[in-house]
Amino acid sequence: MLFLTEADVRKLLPMREAVRLMGETFAALKSHASQNQPRRRMHLASGSVLHAMAGAHGKYFGTKIYATNARHGSMSFLFWLLDAETAKPLALMEANWLGQIRTGAASGYAADLLARPDAQTLGIIGSGFQARGQVEAVSAVRKLREVRVWSRDAANRKRFAIECSNDFGLTVRAVETAREAVENCDIVATATWSQTPVLDAEWISPGTHINAMGSNNPTRRELPTSLIARADVIACDSIEQAKIESGDLLLAWSEEEWKTPRLVELQDAQRNDAQQITIFKSNGLGVEDVAAGAFVYEEALRTGAGRPLYSGAES
Repeated sequence: MLFLTEADVRKLLPMREAVRLMGETFAALKSHASQNQPRRRMHLASGSVLHAMAGAHGKYFGTKIYATNARHGSMSFLFWLLDAETAKPLALMEANWLGQIRTGAASGYAADLLARPDAQTLGIIGSGFQARGQVEAVSAVRKLREVRVWSRDAANRKRFAIECSNDFGLTVRAVETAREAVENCDIVATATWSQTPVLDAEWISPGTHINAMGSNNPTRRELPTSLIARADVIACDSIEQAKIESGDLLLAWSEEEWKTPRLVELQDAQRNDAQQITIFKSNGLGVEDVAAGAFVYEEALRTGAGRPLYSGAES
């Protein structure tokens, strides 16, 4: 069994390849060739939480396990990959970057499906780890003329703008308000820990596509109810999982409203005219980790990356 570090994963999984993998993964979900198991959480009295999400894709299956504690600001991720035919363990990898890249890639795939072909401007709220993946992924599927970023901390948003400009060859500007970041943008991305909406529906122009990926908690949301009501298409990576943890929808809808034809899974989503407002409500799927992790594993075998990791039974 191979062990792969964060550095290995980052080197072996380029964003453009990850976007392609997400397209393959959602096509496989549509044909029932792949499987996803919604995220499970165990909460401790200490505030620590154990999260697990699993899936099966192609020749592989596996699970990502991670632990968080909001009080201490701690978060750690591991992904375990196994052979689908034999259940033999194949790889264990550190998975912070795996999650960041595949989360961005799913949003990139969604933007490729739902953003207007001529989209040139991206407005992003949030300047953390996941926000970076949103910029990289959207720039992989659209030729961006300008990116505007806002977050609560002025120093963080300025740093983010400089780093993304340098790393991705884009014009990225830090702006003073959330409204300035998203108003009149072709594509909007939200990547925050906010408990309450981070933008107003009135700031969103007809024809805009929104990637909302910050909340996978039923009590948190980034989008206001009025924007959910305005949207022509709302795509989820998994409706089953959204009904468990998508606060953006759970806090906006009654049980009956979940039956709206405006709600589809990403593999069935499409834009029908240039004036539609479209939303991708991302929660993150275990099967996405399996597809991305399998690619990393195969690249590691091809390039000789990683190091052997033996269990006690093998030694």
